[in-house]
Amino acid sequence: MNILILGDVYGRPGRTILKEQLPQLIAAHAIDFTIINGENASGGNGLSTKNAKELLNLPIDAITMGNHVWQQKELLETIADFPQIIRPLNYPEPCPGKGYAVFNCQLKNGSHKKICVANLSGQVFMPNLDCPFNRIAPLREALKEAADLIIIDFHAEATSEKIAFGYFLDGWATAVYGTHTHVQTADERILAGGTAYITDIGMTGPLDGVIGVERQIIIDTMLTKRPSRFVTATGKVQINGIILAIDEIENKVTKITRLYQTY
Repeated sequence: MNILILGDVYGRPGRTILKEQLPQLIAAHAIDFTIINGENASGGNGLSTKNAKELLNLPIDAITMGNHVWQQKELLETIADFPQIIRPLNYPEPCPGKGYAVFNCQLKNGSHKKICVANLSGQVFMPNLDCPFNRIAPLREALKEAADLIIIDFHAEATSEKIAFGYFLDGWATAVYGTHTHVQTADERILAGGTAYITDIGMTGPLDGVIGVERQIIIDTMLTKRPSRFVTATGKVQINGIILAIDEIENKVTKITRLYQTY
């Protein structure tokens, strides 16, 4: 089976390119299950209820989030209406939504796989949430029993923390991939214990800006040290992510492939 995972969808350009290209990508790569990160999908700053519905009208099975999960305040009230949306597990309790979910995926051969999708946020240069290492550790046994595959979106800034988290879960998780920096890394691999890993899968949205923002705004901010209102960049767009090829008998990744396309 094949799983498609796409990096941080940024604003209207990201949503639009998904509408235009996602069905073709799924067909071209024989995808059985699709995950996106949606924490920047509404103007680069959170996910509105309207945009959540828009994205889930596409062939998307799960949406992970990150540090901007509550920027659109309405999601605090509506996240429970979307079982496909997974917010970082390590937010302190009580917290709306859930940090993982198990999905029943029907494969093209008619068989089924239970796929656990979990989302955690890093601590280095990030909001001070509960420790992601300590938060996921007590769930290992239960999640292993509940699902055939365990896919982890680690939404973090520091490459060192991401790499350490990958090694920490090696041999238990099916795949650990990084989001948040919006810049795709070239270190995709299968770790010694069998877990597929990449430090960051990149972003889906504007190509010609600075991680999604109109580039002159960021340049001016760097020069003047004065803040400005961020505006979503225009121009060319990109789709970044990974494709996981999985052995259906062993439930292990046989190949992790980076996806980087521009339009």
